[in-house]
Amino acid sequence: MLADFNVAAVAEELPPEPPAPEVLDLTEAMAAPPAPSPVPSFRTIDAAADVVFTDRAPEPVPPPPEPVLRMIEEPPRQYAPPATPDPALISASTAAAVDRAFNSLAHTVLGNNARTLEDLVKEMLRPMLKGWLDDNLPGMVERIVRSEIERVSRGR
Repeated sequence: MLADFNVAAVAEELPPEPPAPEVLDLTEAMAAPPAPSPVPSFRTIDAAADVVFTDRAPEPVPPPPEPVLRMIEEPPRQYAPPATPDPALISASTAAAVDRAFNSLAHTVLGNNARTLEDLVKEMLRPMLKGWLDDNLPGMVERIVRSEIERVSRGR
């Protein structure tokens, strides 16, 4: 089958090759002219011609005027209560009843058994803490011991 392959027949079926592009030769005569240099928008300074040195020292700047401080002495003021007392929001009998209630509370809590507020809070928190520890401590200890065993066994 390959013997029947005709190279000439395949070459006739292909389209002709396109002609090679012309080579463009750029010489100095064909190069683009250089762009005109921009006109500088600032004037350059010639240090030797523009700077003038003199031997005279500049005049000293006068110091600013000092502020004038005046001492005003006033006698110390005394507190004077208002001429008319403010009307009370509660009556005298209501104020006395509130005072009695707070005094009885203070004597009951602190006076009889000399317990502080801290002692009362400890006593109230003890059953709540015991319940929380009973619920959560076994699981926490088991998890911590298991992670420590894993850590030690990986280290060896």
